[in-house]
Amino acid sequence: MDRDDRRRYFIVGSVIVEIVTPAFRQRLENDYKSKGLGCLQDFINSKPVIHILFHLRHKNTQCCVDSTNCVNHGPLPLNHSQWDLLYTGPPNHHCFCKFTAKPVTLDELDITLASLILLNCCTLSVNERFYVSKLREFKNNYLSHNANGTITQAEYTTLIGDLQTLVLKLDPSKQDDFARIQNRALDEPLCNKYFTSLLDIYGLLEKIGNKVENVDTSTTRILTTVNSNAQILATMGISNDALIAKIEDLLQNMICQRCKEMINNQEKENSNKPYKLGNSIFTLHHEINLTSIVSDGLVGYVSDMMMMDDGRIVICLHNQSRLLICNTDGSQADSIPVQSFPLCVTAVNNSTVAVVLYSSICIEMYDINNKLKLKSISLPGMCWVSCITTINNKLVVGGYDRLQIIDHQTGEVVQTIKTDCSPYRLHCSGDRIFYCGNNYNNNKLYRYSYTDDRHHTLTLPSPPYRMTTLQDGSLYVGCEDGSVQHVSSDGKQYKTVTTEDQKKLKFHSMSYNSKQRKLVTTYASKNQTLTFKVFYEK
Repeated sequence: MDRDDRRRYFIVGSVIVEIVTPAFRQRLENDYKSKGLGCLQDFINSKPVIHILFHLRHKNTQCCVDSTNCVNHGPLPLNHSQWDLLYTGPPNHHCFCKFTAKPVTLDELDITLASLILLNCCTLSVNERFYVSKLREFKNNYLSHNANGTITQAEYTTLIGDLQTLVLKLDPSKQDDFARIQNRALDEPLCNKYFTSLLDIYGLLEKIGNKVENVDTSTTRILTTVNSNAQILATMGISNDALIAKIEDLLQNMICQRCKEMINNQEKENSNKPYKLGNSIFTLHHEINLTSIVSDGLVGYVSDMMMMDDGRIVICLHNQSRLLICNTDGSQADSIPVQSFPLCVTAVNNSTVAVVLYSSICIEMYDINNKLKLKSISLPGMCWVSCITTINNKLVVGGYDRLQIIDHQTGEVVQTIKTDCSPYRLHCSGDRIFYCGNNYNNNKLYRYSYTDDRHHTLTLPSPPYRMTTLQDGSLYVGCEDGSVQHVSSDGKQYKTVTTEDQKKLKFHSMSYNSKQRKLVTTYASKNQTLTFKVFYEK
């Protein structure tokens, strides 16, 4: 093993353990103390927090308490050992109300668990959420699966600069600590300790499990291997019984694992494959006439729409002062009346949408399952013709020469971003906010990036006014001249969508959903006919 490679690993691991992890713990402490809670145990024992964490560990469970906010996650980011560290309760789970927080302290939270709680249970600014996510991703990419405990010079040169930028963005006071760690000599015992704490044991166990050829006999074979492998036990620094228990937990999820991996790999490959700008991506699957559903003598105009993750469509019927909700085949149509003209809608979660109303300076939030208005958030600095979107579980609206980021739970403006125009139409993709001004002579598509904290512009052939993000992060941008521009994921290039597709894409509003892999457009014609078209990816 190259000693310099080992020292480079030691430096990066030291930054994560000695700077980043304490910073995450401190930010967590600040959050729960601001809520009037005295300790971590009180915080994780509060009903909102335990409910969130419960569903990050348990799947296909409907709670008897607060069932409206139950979320059935696909991947479960909270593993058994983390859950057992935090809570005690019955072996057969049913509801979060059956569990009680243990007297756990902040020092017992590693970076993975601390960041998970921060991102899911705490009130963070958009910048804080971005830095926490990136630092957690940094640890996962370079340390969690690094079984060699080394980092090469070529990788380190870029890596350490990126790490320093992220750390100092999160806490500028750590400049001296960072410099001190960079200059330290290799301490092999301390390096081994950090290696043990940073290595993802569940990732290693999955590698062991993947070597098993026959699932039916896997338990005996793996446990025999572990019992005889003193090197693994020593490296992990845990007891034989503890490791066996973790492997038994892993084996519960091994049936058809290879099939699942093949499907996941295929989906990942397809989702990461970038589209060629302007090429034909979608094919028209069906078209539905909604006129009879909404007709009351006036179809009016569709100001906006949103496709939810479950495939339902929420449509703003501007002149009818209501939201239309239906499936993509037009079935189960229902509506929610609103007090004024709905201008724009965005999804907050699977059952909640946020709506802005024309000539209003407030955000209305609705439960589309129960057809109820949940709350109204007043924003005096909001532009009365602003659109609305979401980024990192926060709402984004336009103000006068500014973007405003709102915590929809508290109603507070957590960040204000100055702009060169008053943003009208908004759309978020990744860590970028795309927007255009309320000026029909302005062909610029603006883009604010959290990565470099700067605004960028792209000049299009016609003023933009509609946007939706596609699977690869690129955008479809509808323009005033009726054209659809396919803009690259970095917002630097564009190409007009082909003529054939452009005719089919004729719309007043459009929305793409990555889980459904469908694009839906709506169009209200001059003869008072309201239709929407459903496109499938080719």
